[in-house]
Formats: sequence, C-alpha cells, structure tokens
Amino acid sequence: MDTLGLGRIGIALDVDHSYLDGACELESLGYTALWLAGGQIDRLDRLADLVHATETATVVPGIVPVDRYDAESVGALFRGLKDSGRFVLGLGGPQAARPLAGLNRYLDELDVPPDRLLLAALGPKKLEMARTRAAGAVALLVTPDYTAKARKIVRDATLAIDLFVVCETDPVRARALAREPLSFLTTVPGYRQNLARMGFTSDDVDHLTDSVVDALVAWGSPDDIARRVQEFFDAGADHVALSPLGSSALVAGRALSGLVAEPK
Repeated sequence: MDTLGLGRIGIALDVDHSYLDGACELESLGYTALWLAGGQIDRLDRLADLVHATETATVVPGIVPVDRYDAESVGALFRGLKDSGRFVLGLGGPQAARPLAGLNRYLDELDVPPDRLLLAALGPKKLEMARTRAAGAVALLVTPDYTAKARKIVRDATLAIDLFVVCETDPVRARALAREPLSFLTTVPGYRQNLARMGFTSDDVDHLTDSVVDALVAWGSPDDIARRVQEFFDAGADHVALSPLGSSALVAGRALSGLVAEPK
C-alpha cells in the first residue's frame, strides 16, 4: 500500500533549462509524484531544487545509484529535505559482484529511515530486501504478470512500477521510439536476467521483437495507455510512474493528464 504519499500516477522529468517550471505545471495537472531517473541526476541537489520548486507532489529519485553517491552524501540530502515531508529516497545498485551484499552494507551506513526509502528491485531476493529493509520496491521493464508475482513477495509494502510510455499511435514509430532505450537496457545483466525470468527468450530480447516491445512499453492513444496502466494496478501496483519516450515529460504529461483523475 502507498504509505509514502506517492499517489497513483507519477511522471519522470527531463532535466533541462526549464525542468523546474515544467515540474510545477505537471504538479498542477495532478501528478502526485515527480521522478528523476538516475541518469538525470548529475548532482544530488537537483532533487532539493525540485522539492523547493514544488508544493504538493512527492519527489523521488528513481534511482540514486549507490556506486556513484556515497551513503554520507545521500543521508545529508535526506536530512535537508525530511521536513518537507515530500521526499522519498529511491536507491539502486550497485553494479558489481555480490550486489545484495554491497547494498546491505550501504544501507547499514545510510542515515535514512526505512519508511522513506524505496529500493530498485527485480529478482525475488531484492524484492524481499525491499520489504524488510525499506518501505517497498520500484521495478522497471516489467509486465502486469510480473507485478502480480512481485506483490506476493513484497506483501503489504509499497510496489511502484516505472513504465515507459510512448504517445504515438503508429505502431512502427511507437516501437522505434521504444527500442531506443530498450536496446541498451536489455543488455544490462540484471534486466536481462529478469526478462528471462519473465519468460522472454534470448533471441526475442536480442532482436527486440514486437512482442517484447509491446510487453514492456505502453504506447498508443491516451486511452490505450490508460488501459495498460490499469492492468498494473489490477495486478497489485500501488503507484505507476510514467516515463515518456519520444516527447518531453511536459508534452506527454499534458496528453496523459486524464490518467491522474481519481478512479471511479
């Protein structure tokens, strides 16, 4: 369940010269959480800037890579923002041998309450860690079927899904846009292992077949994307963070603003 103030629908921002203004507009449209992907976090104080520029939305890094930012610096960031009540720390990694051991050591050193912490998690052991050492998990490149299985592991902890979305109804263009990030991410060992766990063959993943793309990315009209998002909620997700491809977060956020209306 959502104990973090994420709400139902969040959106991932692009860091550019006007991203703080864009964040304010997205907040006004009703997006209850504003996410910054790890690749967008070139400095930790971008997160503080985002909290200070907004008024109601919860700010979440998705994720702070633990092999880039040390526990002391991340803890200091959290302490500076905890009074806002609108900052949730998302952590991921490390990309190294025995990652669970490395993450456990990092958490031992980290001065952040577990109830304000999400862990990037895919495999069963990481999902269990997200349940026992954090408030829950955030998962990327997953399906509704995976979500239902993850829900059983995290139990009543928060389960957030980071979902790539493409506001494009032409299948060829939509899939081409989707393949741009997938062509890299599907080579990352953790994602590749989880794709196999979800039943995708190595050949399908290597060639990024239409079935793989369609399973991992929501594309089409706003209604098409809304139906796909609902599948994740029906499977047990507490929160879905939309990560737009092919258009800016602001353009996509405007187009998909109907998703943030309260469910009937």
